[in-house]
Amino acid sequence: MSEILFDRIALIGIGLIGSSIARDIKKLGLARQVVISTRSAETLKRAEELELGTAYTTSAAEAVEDADLVIVSVPVGASEAVARQIAPHLKAGAIVTDVGSTKASVIAQMAPHMPENVHFIPGHPLAGTEKSGPDAGFSGLFKGRWCIFTPLPDTDRAALDRLSAFWKALGSMIDEMDPQHHDKVLAIVSHLPHIIAYNIVGTADDLETVTESEVIKYSASGFRDFTRLAASDPTMWRDVCLHNKDAILEMLARFSEDLAYLQRAIRWGEGDKLFELFSRTRTIRRSIVQAGQDVDVPDFGRHALDK
Repeated sequence: MSEILFDRIALIGIGLIGSSIARDIKKLGLARQVVISTRSAETLKRAEELELGTAYTTSAAEAVEDADLVIVSVPVGASEAVARQIAPHLKAGAIVTDVGSTKASVIAQMAPHMPENVHFIPGHPLAGTEKSGPDAGFSGLFKGRWCIFTPLPDTDRAALDRLSAFWKALGSMIDEMDPQHHDKVLAIVSHLPHIIAYNIVGTADDLETVTESEVIKYSASGFRDFTRLAASDPTMWRDVCLHNKDAILEMLARFSEDLAYLQRAIRWGEGDKLFELFSRTRTIRRSIVQAGQDVDVPDFGRHALDK
């Protein structure tokens, strides 16, 4: 058990990230009370069945009353609506943070509504799976993963340190970035790979010369790993595309140029260029493993992690 860091925590949204946070709070004893709020009565009922919190409500406004820490875990497109709902009910000194994959947009949506006497600290834990909903969460999701904060210019350092201590208790490593820089980094390491995966799986689905049974039957040849990303929550990823549009379009343009280069190398049989590219990308993979962000076992470590 860890020390109690907050008396009352409100979790707005209880999908994969929110429910994983709830499980860690409970397991580690980080709060005396955990109030869970989600718009769906059915989802809220399931969260209660899983005993993820100590109180449950469909009202975000009700959930944040007297909360010392408020964590907003909703699709980024819903950020402003949530901010409007909770703003009049936040207590003085409360810390408000989020887990959204885009930061400039979330700040633009939420910051104007935050009272001056609360600490709004945008955040993004770089962790997740392709699953969604309260049943998808699990304790330990954030262990060894990065949590990035994009503080505002007037952010209170003591509040930031307190929030950092919370995420460190969950096992996260902490970093800070400018919001625009965060969005550009995430566009290449997360958003673009998902978009490519959605596109490849969609292309396979559209091919008239390849039947669906063949696509599924032979998926172990590489297609399978794209389908894992392409199974991610469609609402969340629709919002990511719409709310990190500029950075994603920039990375898509770069990717298109590099793809054209690769296309020419294949067409003209330029094996040296292909070998150089494939060697370079192999080094990146090894660096990720060395950094502890994946394990070097067959099947991308999935079988090992499932045990």
